[in-house]
Amino acid sequence: MQDLPKNKKIILFDGVCNLCDTSVQLIIKHDTKDIFRFVALQSALGQEIINYLGIDRSKTDSIILYEPNMAYFYKSKAAFEIAKDLNGVFNLAILFSIFPVRLTDLIYDYIAKNRYKWYGKKESCMMPTEGLKSKFLN
Repeated sequence: MQDLPKNKKIILFDGVCNLCDTSVQLIIKHDTKDIFRFVALQSALGQEIINYLGIDRSKTDSIILYEPNMAYFYKSKAAFEIAKDLNGVFNLAILFSIFPVRLTDLIYDYIAKNRYKWYGKKESCMMPTEGLKSKFLN
């Protein structure tokens, strides 16, 4: 765990989910300040981080935002925290954070539950291109 970059926010994502993969690509494109690094939940490091944080896997299986030595967020709260650091219209997503977390998590859970059915699933985690390898942690 000590090898994690201290000055980066780490997004743990479902590496076999097409919706999650598209979301990661979108975040990379709009992360002009180079804030985020990515780890697949299914990877050894992803599992190590989850265990370190003591997160119950039954609470989330699609996204976790971890700020080393500070905090972690999951479900809709993670999405809102990520949106805060992105440029463009994504900043507007934080307007939805005015709604109660129970409501936004309910919507988040509905989408997460149906993501494979609606967007499909890969056989294995994506392999980043040479140009993107520095964004992904092993």
